Amino acid sequence: MENYKRTEVLGEGTYGKVYKAQDIRTNEIVALKKTLLVNEDEGVPATTLREVSILRALSECPYIVKLSDVLHTASRNGKPVLYLVFEYLEHDLKHYMISKKGRGTGLDKNQAMHFAYQILLGIEHCHSHGVMHRDLKPQNLLVSKDEIIKLADFGLGRSFSIPIGKYTHEVVTLWYRAPEILLGSKCYSTPIDIWSIGCILAEMVTGRPLFCGESEIEQLLAIFRIMGTPSNETWPTVETLRDWHDFPQWKPTELYKIIPQLGKDGCDLLTQMLCLDPSKRITASDALQHPFFDEIRSEYVNNFTNKENFPLPVVNKN
Repeated sequence: MENYKRTEVLGEGTYGKVYKAQDIRTNEIVALKKTLLVNEDEGVPATTLREVSILRALSECPYIVKLSDVLHTASRNGKPVLYLVFEYLEHDLKHYMISKKGRGTGLDKNQAMHFAYQILLGIEHCHSHGVMHRDLKPQNLLVSKDEIIKLADFGLGRSFSIPIGKYTHEVVTLWYRAPEILLGSKCYSTPIDIWSIGCILAEMVTGRPLFCGESEIEQLLAIFRIMGTPSNETWPTVETLRDWHDFPQWKPTELYKIIPQLGKDGCDLLTQMLCLDPSKRITASDALQHPFFDEIRSEYVNNFTNKENFPLPVVNKN
């Protein structure tokens, strides 16, 4: 840790704090995520191990936060501490929106379009490498000074390429949680991330979360009021899910009537991202080809020489 000078606390989580720091060798500003190893016999927390292994596997993608180092040291009282060294990004999406537009005011459509496209590029890279993020929300999306958005906080990330049985359903902050998880499914997959991105896209243009429940049942009702109550016809397996009940019957609302800021193409994409039946929900790769992004796709260029090329937006230097 002698190479880093901590300057301020950026946040605090379950396992420790996140600091803004300076690498005294290069003067580079970094973010240090401190994890306390309370009981050395138990080793590193599973969430930290998952985050490190996932970030290393996904390191090629410019829309995923970079992990540059892992340091094992001791705190002042001699207890073992692990530091993850990340690139530093100025804002998370939630605070970026407040600083740019004020609370309760959305971003303009073009910027929301770019951010959604970049988020989808990041999540498509995750999914193509067998990883679900499982906790996508505005606080876990970081925005650089160049207004590039990156996926962060993979503590709940999970590989689905290795069969490990059923997953826990206690994932994803309530407002961004997919209906299959809210209904108790433990056999979910990548569509849960697409649902979260749909919720985030709507919030980017309106400045408000789309579905706001204070409990799992309230969250389901908030979803069904807008997207309609599912049935065996619209979602054939829904009544087999553990927490399915006879819910009030609502018909789906046309999203353009409540989110006109997205335009017709944007609302069509959002409808496909928020499809209640996960087996019919649009994939990240298909979403990237949706007409909603036609007007910005040409602004992105392939500038990576890896076997997989990742587009970055063309910056006008004039």
